[in-house]
Amino acid sequence: MPLTDTAVRQAKPVDKSFTLTDTSGLSLFIAPNGTKSWHFRYSWHGKQPRMSLGTYPEITLKEARELRDQARALVAKGIDPRSQRREEKRAAASEAVKTFEVVANEWHAFKVPRMSKAKRGGAYQSRFYLDRDLIPVLGKIPVADVKRADVLEAVRRVEKRAALNSARKCRAWLNEIFRFAIASDYLDLNPASDLDIVAAKEPPVKHNPMLRQRELKAFLHTLKNFDCAGFTKSAIRILLLTGVRTGELRHATAIQFDLDAALWTVPPEGVKQLRKLIRTKEGSEVPPYLVPLSRQAVEEVRRVHQLTGGYKLLIAGRNDPSKPISDNTVNAALKRMGYEGKLTGHGIRATISTALNEMGYNEDWIEAQLSHAGSSKVRKTYNHAEYVEQRRGMMQDWADYLDALESAG
Repeated sequence: MPLTDTAVRQAKPVDKSFTLTDTSGLSLFIAPNGTKSWHFRYSWHGKQPRMSLGTYPEITLKEARELRDQARALVAKGIDPRSQRREEKRAAASEAVKTFEVVANEWHAFKVPRMSKAKRGGAYQSRFYLDRDLIPVLGKIPVADVKRADVLEAVRRVEKRAALNSARKCRAWLNEIFRFAIASDYLDLNPASDLDIVAAKEPPVKHNPMLRQRELKAFLHTLKNFDCAGFTKSAIRILLLTGVRTGELRHATAIQFDLDAALWTVPPEGVKQLRKLIRTKEGSEVPPYLVPLSRQAVEEVRRVHQLTGGYKLLIAGRNDPSKPISDNTVNAALKRMGYEGKLTGHGIRATISTALNEMGYNEDWIEAQLSHAGSSKVRKTYNHAEYVEQRRGMMQDWADYLDALESAG
């Protein structure tokens, strides 16, 4: 017979515990001390386990029946309600205790809008190393209990692979994560501070190989006679005639070029060095990267766009015109030309910079042409949009100089 609210309320304890039965496995257990507990008994793999649903009057008869029905529904789906409850308790405990993993994920979600979303940018790299190296070592530790030795162990994990540049980034990210935790009132001290003192020494930075002025003539002759796809040769020539980065050329669209005005306008979001500025509140004020074009550069731009089909991209991909050429196209070609270890796509910029400086051109013009960061705060932000007419003359002189070298016997 089903229980009633009155029967539950008026049930009195006796010397021995006893049970009042409701329906569908629900019962009320009354202990000698007067405690009234709801129990649910169900069939599970040939057994009759029992689980508690709470105490009366905290859980009313109506609420106990609702909990029983929820448990029965789980049983019908082949789920043990006791296991489900344990999982829920673990999840609640994990949420209550801010582990390193929880805080690291909060930090990453907070930082992503401010990080580069490029294929190998900050958003990707920080997520990669969090999942690969930092969370496996620190993830389950409550963030307030992480010790300096724990953090050092995580960093050593990266250093042991000789990935010292990555280890340096991990130290920086760990420092930020714990500073974020302090600001969020999860802990008081930063266990990741001063890790650089015990960091493994990084080897000297290897700069991109470049050519000196005396080597340009041989290179231009090799390029002229090199048997490769026409768009690859044009890509190398445009890099040599403009000084832009390979990424800026790969992603260049035809609409960025005003060939009548001999000007290439690269939007700031397309320039690696300017993306961080764009992600700040001043980003809307960052001007585009203006690249004046020599007569030879205009001809090469027009030629390669026609050669690759006249699509949206200046140099459309061979297999899919909506995608740019591979980021390895130029370097692979230079390698086949015999310049492995002697020149890279990025090294072309250093080649131009060194040559123009040796030829006596104004340093500010050169820095602006290459979209480098200058010495002053203003120039650091805006030099890529300055000295356009001065640079136009300089780059025409440079193009004529290259033509003379190539024509020389």
